[in-house]
Amino acid sequence: MTGKKILIAASGSIAAYKIPILVRLCMKAGADVKVVLTPSASTFVSPLVLSTLTKHEVPVEMAAENTWANHVALGRWADVMLIAPASCNTIAKMAHGLCDNLLLSVYLSSTCPVLIAPAMDEDMWHHPATQKNLDTLVSYGHSIIPAEHGELASGLIGMGRMAEPTTLFNQLITFFQESQQLSGYSALVTAGPTFEKLDPVRFIGNYSTGKMGIAIAEALAKKGCNVQLVLGPTHLRASHANITTTNIVSAQQMLEVCSRLFPTMNIAVMSAAVADYTPNEVSTVKIKKKEHDVTLPLKKTVDILKHLGTIKKNNQLLIGFALESNNEKDYALAKLNEKNADAIVLNSLNDAGAGFSYDTNKISIFEKNGKETHYELKTKTDVARDIVEKIIELLG
Repeated sequence: MTGKKILIAASGSIAAYKIPILVRLCMKAGADVKVVLTPSASTFVSPLVLSTLTKHEVPVEMAAENTWANHVALGRWADVMLIAPASCNTIAKMAHGLCDNLLLSVYLSSTCPVLIAPAMDEDMWHHPATQKNLDTLVSYGHSIIPAEHGELASGLIGMGRMAEPTTLFNQLITFFQESQQLSGYSALVTAGPTFEKLDPVRFIGNYSTGKMGIAIAEALAKKGCNVQLVLGPTHLRASHANITTTNIVSAQQMLEVCSRLFPTMNIAVMSAAVADYTPNEVSTVKIKKKEHDVTLPLKKTVDILKHLGTIKKNNQLLIGFALESNNEKDYALAKLNEKNADAIVLNSLNDAGAGFSYDTNKISIFEKNGKETHYELKTKTDVARDIVEKIIELLG
C-alpha cells in the first residue's frame, strides 16, 4: 500500500471510534490517508485525533472560519474512498443522490472506486429499504464490505455491526492487489450503436445505449488497464481516469478508429451494436414524403470484428459479442470460428431483463478452446466484472 491515497469518510455511528485504528494500520503500511467526517461522526471520534494521526486537516463542514472545503479536490485525490462507518441514513442519501453535508459532496464528486462498510442496528439492517439502497449502491459499481454479527450499540446481539478495522484493512489490501491485475495492459472497447445517415435529418440505428460496453471499459480501467473506448452516439459517458474516449457516429468511422488503435492493444472487446448495412447513397437534402412506397438500397458495412480477427497477432486477445433471438448457441459458435475471436459473449433476446436499454444482462461466454461459461441475470456492472475476470483468466 506504499504511496496509495486512501480517503476514509466516516458518518454518524458509534462505530466511528474504530477509525483511528484503521488509520494507523493503513499508515503503517505506507498509505497516505485523509479523513472526512459528518458533523454527527465528529461527536463519536475526534477530528483532532485523526488530523494528528494523518498529518492532514480533517474537514467536517463545507466551510469553516471563512475557508471552503474543496470537496471536488478531495474526491479526485484518492485512489479509493472508504465510507466507514456508513450509517443507514448516509447509505439512503448516497443511494438517492442527496447532498446535505461535506461527506456526501465528496462522495458525489469522487472519481475513484468506493467501498462501503455499513454500521447500524439489526432491524435497520434487515429493513427492505436498507437492502434496496445497498443494491442501488452496488448497481453504481460500489463494493459493500458486509456488516457482521455481534454486539450492537443498542445492546442487542445481531447483524449490523461494522466490520473490524483489521477486516477493513485487509479489504483495502485486496482492493489494491486486484486493481493492479491489468496494470501495463491496454484494451480497445467499442460500445453503443452506430447511426447510418440517410439524409441531413434521418438515419438507420438501433436501440443500444452503450451501457454494457461502458461498464466493461470501467471494469477494465479499475483493474489498472489503459482503455481506449470507441463510443457510438449515446448520452452516457465513461468517467474513469484510465479511459480515453473517441466518439464516432457511423460504422465506417468506428472501423477506421479501431483499425488504427488495435495493432497496439493487448485486448479488444467488441461490444458495440454496429450496423450491418448502410445506405448506398446519402441525400444532401431532406428526403420528402412521397405518395408511393420507397425502396431504400443498402450495402453491407465492413465487419469490424472479422477485420480485426484477420490482423490479430498471437499475443492479442479478441472478444466479440453476439445478440441473438434464435439458435443462439449455434450462431455464437459460428461467429467465434468465422471471426477468429478468442471468445464470444452471447446475449439472448429471449432472456427477460437482458439486451438493450436494461440495467441488467444475462450472458454466456464461449471460448475458442470449447469451454462454455453461463451466468445468471445480473446488473451490467456485475456482468462487466465477470467478463473482465474471464479476460484475466484467458490472459493467464
